Amino acid sequence: MLEDDCRNKYKDQPSDTVYEQIIVVGAGLGGLGAAVSLLLAGHDVQVFEAASAIAEVGAGIQVLPNSSRILQSWGMREMLLQYATAPSHVNMLGWKGNLISSMNTTESASKYPGTFYWDFHRANLHKALLERAVELGAVVKVNARVIDVKVNQHGETATVSLDTGEEFVTDLVVGADGINTQLREMLLGKADPPALTGDLAYRLLLSTKEMLKDPELAEFVQKPQVNYWLGPDAHAVNYVLRGGELFNMVLLVPDDMPAGAKTLEGNVEEMRALYKDWDPRIPKLLNLCESVYKWRLCIRLGMDCWSHPSGAWTMMGDAVHATLPYLASGAGMCFEDAAVLGELFSRAANPRNPKVKRQLLAIYEQCRKPRTEMIVKRGNKQQYLYHLHDGEEQVERDRKMREKEEGEALAWRDIGLADKLLGYKVERDVSTSICREVI
Repeated sequence: MLEDDCRNKYKDQPSDTVYEQIIVVGAGLGGLGAAVSLLLAGHDVQVFEAASAIAEVGAGIQVLPNSSRILQSWGMREMLLQYATAPSHVNMLGWKGNLISSMNTTESASKYPGTFYWDFHRANLHKALLERAVELGAVVKVNARVIDVKVNQHGETATVSLDTGEEFVTDLVVGADGINTQLREMLLGKADPPALTGDLAYRLLLSTKEMLKDPELAEFVQKPQVNYWLGPDAHAVNYVLRGGELFNMVLLVPDDMPAGAKTLEGNVEEMRALYKDWDPRIPKLLNLCESVYKWRLCIRLGMDCWSHPSGAWTMMGDAVHATLPYLASGAGMCFEDAAVLGELFSRAANPRNPKVKRQLLAIYEQCRKPRTEMIVKRGNKQQYLYHLHDGEEQVERDRKMREKEEGEALAWRDIGLADKLLGYKVERDVSTSICREVI
């Protein structure tokens, strides 16, 4: 099993191996993933979280085969199975409800042995990562808002300053503070806001009790699948969570939020009106919704350099490459960043050496930069494909999905993308990017 790969990768290192003191800034999915990965590599990790409590907001999250591989390698398979729902298919539908094409997830995952398509309530996945990090020895500090990072003149250490006046000296800082990152701006020395995409998301969770009373809606619960409805300027996604207890819906529409807003309470009637002419099942579902929030969707276009020249500070996750959620790969890219960091920092006998750290982080960026840029660009392409108006382009999009042609909108089956996205293996990527003599 993949879980057999979960190990302290230093077990075969010489007895004089030196371990790092690492501070991860941010206790979201990516930050906790980095903590787990670096702890498994043998290092000491503290996680600093600005909030007063460790909690994850949001609703559903899809985990694809490349991500399930990593989570299992971190020793989390059994922990996650209690929370996971495994959808049988991914269905692409027109906005009126016509089935365009369907993909069997078991068949898809079988191409990548030992992997799965999993759906989670985000809070459950987050809780499991936190428990695993603490189990491995992470020290998690809340109310720890970082206001400055300074690297010493030789690049051996960095000093992290909190708004409480506390200072902490560490060998490596990993900035994982999300799309609204402050550490990115500290590293760049300038303001650098995320880019608007023109879309927002209504996110809602429905109890399935009322759905089960309606035969037309009950099938959504009784046969867990992921459904995408594609329509003019908008689309909708839904799937089951917690073994049928909850039903997750995300509605993606043009952004009408005021400047500067990130999250606002939404108007349920306004939301319903946007989908009133769609597949009749969608208005039925929205009639079960009593309140909703809407989230502005932004992206990060990457960075010229992810790390401080000293090698004592690097960035990861949404702080670097936040993408539209239209590939279900934002969290997956965070997990991959974390896993690559852990793999690299398990391969050096003396990663505290500034020269070695610089080399490791250069390889980290070499592994991650092209891949994450590809994912952000493909997410933007999905936005275009999902939101076509009825017409020639829409007809051609649907034909490509039915014929399973390269460039199709069902991206996890796209012969030009699927293997690259879903078949990714951290160890293989690192091994092709590294010469052991270098470190």
